Amino acid sequence: MMGLLKKWNVADEKGQGMVEYGLIIGLIAVIVVAIFIALGPQIRSLFQGAVSSGHIDKMESAME
Repeated sequence: MMGLLKKWNVADEKGQGMVEYGLIIGLIAVIVVAIFIALGPQIRSLFQGAVSSGHIDKMESAME
């Protein structure tokens, strides 16, 4: 009987580790989304500035 309980305990701990990794990945995803939302306008203006200055057109013609 004790052997069966020990096997269940080990299985529960392995599942717990996977859940912890999942929670950490979820937390990182939420942080990344929050950063993109906070910095969105600055990133947009950075790319618009690159397009309006012609840097993107020069890169495209150089790649062809």
